[in-house]
Amino acid sequence: MRGRSTRTSTSTEVHLAACPLEFNLVNSTDTCQGGMPAVVSCVPGPEYAQNRAMKKHLKSSGTVRLKGGAKTGEGRVEVLKGSEWGTVCDDRWNMQTASVVCRELGYGSAKEALTGARMGQGIGPIYMNEVQCTGHERSLWNCRYKNITDEDCKHTEDAAVRCNVPYMGFEKTMRITGGRTPYEGRVEVLRTSTNGTQHWGLICGEGWGTKEAMVVCRQLGLGYSNHGLQETWYWDGSNVTNMVMSGVKCTGNELSLSQCQHHKTVTCSKTAARFSAGVICSETASDLVLNASLVQQTAYIEDRPLHMLYCAAEEDCLSKSAAKVNWPYGHRRLLRFSSQIHNIGRADFRPKAGRHSWVWHACHGHYHSMDIFTHYDLLSSNGTKVAEGHKASFCLEDSDCHEGVSKRYECANFGEQGITVGCWDLYRHDIDCQWIDITDVKPGNYIMQVVINPNFEVSESDYTNNAMKCNCKYDGHRIWFHNCHTGDAFSEEAERNFERYPGQLNNEIS
Repeated sequence: MRGRSTRTSTSTEVHLAACPLEFNLVNSTDTCQGGMPAVVSCVPGPEYAQNRAMKKHLKSSGTVRLKGGAKTGEGRVEVLKGSEWGTVCDDRWNMQTASVVCRELGYGSAKEALTGARMGQGIGPIYMNEVQCTGHERSLWNCRYKNITDEDCKHTEDAAVRCNVPYMGFEKTMRITGGRTPYEGRVEVLRTSTNGTQHWGLICGEGWGTKEAMVVCRQLGLGYSNHGLQETWYWDGSNVTNMVMSGVKCTGNELSLSQCQHHKTVTCSKTAARFSAGVICSETASDLVLNASLVQQTAYIEDRPLHMLYCAAEEDCLSKSAAKVNWPYGHRRLLRFSSQIHNIGRADFRPKAGRHSWVWHACHGHYHSMDIFTHYDLLSSNGTKVAEGHKASFCLEDSDCHEGVSKRYECANFGEQGITVGCWDLYRHDIDCQWIDITDVKPGNYIMQVVINPNFEVSESDYTNNAMKCNCKYDGHRIWFHNCHTGDAFSEEAERNFERYPGQLNNEIS
């Protein structure tokens, strides 16, 4: 005797095992009476499509996205309302609702419904609370939910998901060797020769950086990259010595290193295995984001006498024309504003360089821990840079923190530098170099842009929110900022309108 089972589904179950099951004993000679073996045909989600035409055809929802996840198909749930993205409160958040999100984005059902900002805290509005889905909905927006009031929810309650995703076997074509832990090592990739034999090879370390290492860590399921290393001579790896890949350039979003750009023919000036690429991975990463509204509120112009700018000139914080003026007579026109930089990630933000290599600047009496921490640029309507500033990380510390979070970093007395999760570093508008020198800028309409960690020196879980932009109007005497926002806070349509705005204003004025 053997059993025959029949499953019935309402199509809202998060996995097959949750469907009702009928089990009957039948004769051993009996075979599936009245039916055939079950067959399914699945369509790949947009991230797994093989060509651009298919990706476009399968484009997932434009009103729901995942942020802050280390792996494909996981992250904080964010929804688009009007022209601005916001988060979802985790009250009543469950697997059924999480599965609606996963299916809407082109993945399978949900593996986990995460609460308590497990994928990092968002910034900006919170749009939905107590979301309840039946499981039939095509979008999270079709589910029942409550609107948010300030008392209802905080970003510490941001909802997140982990989705079931197709198994692609990407980790079989790569390994890391020689590290002290399974999370670090020299990168080796598997290559198949023309005769069908397979062998492992190294990647040239020239040009290798954080974004390339991010793809490796994701491909191996090891989270984020802490460092992308160009030399690995201090690790005793395997006996592999041949270079099989060079010129690797990634955007950081690829599922596999094979999807990144690289040389067709291996060219590497440093052929020794000791100069091959390596990685140090981590399960968590920091995420810096600028408080855009504070920039908008604090912007103003100051005409500062040259005799008060010697230190700033020494640190290259003025425009090039300042070198040609008659010091100490005259002044420079400075666009000043405050920067409040929050760490909303899941790990502290630490300078890449250890304190042994920080550089002392006697004029201001501080250490520089990063060559460039932020870029400040004023751009014309066509994107041309008309003025610039920069901010070295001379004092990266916890100025203040959310309730219940303790400060860990303080620059005084050669202290440790960094920004704790849940804290922020405030550069006030009245400190040196917290400006753009606009002495040579003509009146007009511009885009003000601030970019944090512009050279990707330090690993973050999300680089798309590192840039902040504002519309800027300058009449020769005063300046106005409006529409200040982080780089991924607006919808695509709103962003296109923002970018056209300065040019439209110029046409209207003329």
